Amino acid sequence: MTSPTASSRSPRRPAWAGRNYTLLTAAAVITGLGSHGALVAAAFAVIETGGDGGDVGLVAAARTLPLVLFLLIGGAVADRLPRHRVMVAANVLNCLSQAAFAALVLTGEPRLWHMMLLAALGGTGQAFFGPAAEGMLMSSVEGEHAGRAFAVFRMAMQGAVLGGAALGGAMVAAIGPGWVLAADAAAFALAGALRAFLDVGHIPPRAPGGGLIADLRDGWQEFAGRPWLWGIVVQFSVANAVVAAADAVYGPLVARDHLGGAGPWGLALGAFGAGTVAGALLMTRWKPRRLLRAGTLCVFPLALPSAALAVPVPIGVLFGVMFVAGAAVEVFGVSWMTALHQEIPEHKLSRVSAYDWFGSVALVPLAAAAAGPAEEAFGRAAALWGCAGLVVLVTAAVLCVPDVRTLRRRTTPVARGGTERASADAERPVGGLG
Repeated sequence: MTSPTASSRSPRRPAWAGRNYTLLTAAAVITGLGSHGALVAAAFAVIETGGDGGDVGLVAAARTLPLVLFLLIGGAVADRLPRHRVMVAANVLNCLSQAAFAALVLTGEPRLWHMMLLAALGGTGQAFFGPAAEGMLMSSVEGEHAGRAFAVFRMAMQGAVLGGAALGGAMVAAIGPGWVLAADAAAFALAGALRAFLDVGHIPPRAPGGGLIADLRDGWQEFAGRPWLWGIVVQFSVANAVVAAADAVYGPLVARDHLGGAGPWGLALGAFGAGTVAGALLMTRWKPRRLLRAGTLCVFPLALPSAALAVPVPIGVLFGVMFVAGAAVEVFGVSWMTALHQEIPEHKLSRVSAYDWFGSVALVPLAAAAAGPAEEAFGRAAALWGCAGLVVLVTAAVLCVPDVRTLRRRTTPVARGGTERASADAERPVGGLG
């Protein structure tokens, strides 16, 4: 029989899941629950004030435009300052903007420009948060455990997407969008508090030299010198744009007209989240040798939800389609993070991540803003079929890049060291990694 003392000393988590990794995962779950419910709430807040598809698209575009404008600066800042401080500051901004949005919705009829302004503040926070968070996560694991660590992180995060989207849709239907936005503000506050406890006290300060422009140039050279990297970013600049238009603009309208409103649409988004959980679970076991080829082949099913909304299919069929698409694209997500982790030097991760994010979201504001006019010009079904076709086209094109087909998984990163100066929080291995 195991003694209480021995039991208390037994590890409760894998050796690779150190303190920072655990805090980052817990905070991501909290913000995932709030944010994905808030996406549903924001769309229906616009619709309930009399807005149409064009207005929903304008609010979505207002959030994404500052994300595009400030991402590169955010990446350079995150490699220059302690990343956890950048993350906490961004969470504070997101908390305040969502709280103001909630107050407007709960106390009266918000005007369109009010909602666009607050959405823009949230996008600004995300521009600084995203590169810092990705760099922080990748520096918290290393070696052969990286792929599994990323899969578990994404599984937890996508589980939050599942719960947040489903709960958000149900709450919008039951008590209105304002309270869902208020819950998102509280989630940002709690997550920011957790991220403030990330341990970077052992890290030496970054050596002086260079500047913001030099950092941006250095990140660009790292990005542009890798065809597999910029090829996939170009692919997702188109794919993310059309998928965002379908989910943020056309999806709520199809749900209103054919599926029963916010509740069923929230459940459909939740089915996509359930698929991503399943895909991440698969990737805790499966380690494809050719990382990017396997991942890119799994992007093709991302066209299925737009096609299903174009028909439109019954709600049960839509749930199945969303689940399959979520599972497939998560295989890409884990493969992509593993490739970045093993190929990009640690002290450049946030800058390269910023170029990745920038390319991936650059067309989203245009697609969201153009969704309403496209619906008027071509019809909703034709616009959705166009979204599906573009996903297939750009995914087939990126498979023509040789490195995408041939890049192999390695047991250890190829670019962890280097002679250049270290970032402000280049972490040593935690939790017994190696």
